[in-house]
Amino acid sequence: MRVAVMGAGGVGGYFGGQLARAGIDVTFIARGRHLEALRANGLTLRTPAGDETLKVKSVDDPSAAGAADVVLFAVKLWDTESAAERIRPVVADGGIVIPFQNGVESIERIGKVLGTERVMGGAAYIAARIGEPGVIVQTGQMARLRFGAVRPSQRAAAAAFHAACVKAGIHAELTDDIVRVLWEKFVLLVALSGTTTVSRSRIGVVRADADLRWLLEAAMQETWQVGRRRGVALADDLVAATLRMVDGLPAEMTSSMHGDLDAGSRLEAPWLAGAVARMAADLGLPAPANRAIYAALKPFVDGKR
Repeated sequence: MRVAVMGAGGVGGYFGGQLARAGIDVTFIARGRHLEALRANGLTLRTPAGDETLKVKSVDDPSAAGAADVVLFAVKLWDTESAAERIRPVVADGGIVIPFQNGVESIERIGKVLGTERVMGGAAYIAARIGEPGVIVQTGQMARLRFGAVRPSQRAAAAAFHAACVKAGIHAELTDDIVRVLWEKFVLLVALSGTTTVSRSRIGVVRADADLRWLLEAAMQETWQVGRRRGVALADDLVAATLRMVDGLPAEMTSSMHGDLDAGSRLEAPWLAGAVARMAADLGLPAPANRAIYAALKPFVDGKR
């Protein structure tokens, strides 16, 4: 199997690195100082299990990557359409794109660029980031992929990629309802990212404060309601179950969007809390918690310090 990694940050760098370590043919598409470090020093994975440096293939121009069977697509949400256009030559021979991004709109957004037959769905569960150019740092033990076909013609590619993940020792799961899986993650992600970022606090602070905990639960409830109204088969007790899961997270955990805000980087808020507010409005539903979170973050969306 030939795999291209579009977006060699925390998600793409970690899981692409695990595949490469297992002997899978992986090419990383990167840029800037990160690309220079990958070429000069290889990819270093710093994980709770230890550090390892891998010699990897890396390019800046996707057309130099050659044809791929699967593209592990992990760019930031604001780069989705432009990155999809750039990988057009990579999937020209029938390759499949699996977006492992935040949000629930990637299948549709990438499909409008490359065609819906080219896009499966995927969800990544990991806390990882670029520690320095060429170095991916994983925090915590969680590292999991869930993905699946959205049309029958994609099932063979999904099974082949799952087999590659198993070979690499990646905790990977094929699912028959990837849309539901994406929305289950979305219920958590919207609330976690929104509350930690708007309060500039870690999850331990959020869940221990009565008002912030109310905001956390309200953001979950609104997202769940929007998903149900859009026909997604979300469980009746999903919000309660998600809150219990949040109560078990390490107190020091926070969201990548909180880190982006602190760094003065762009924020994915338009596709998280902002997306819930937008979809709720289209459905005639109120979403005051997510609307307020998005409003508070809008001045920082473009990366203002």
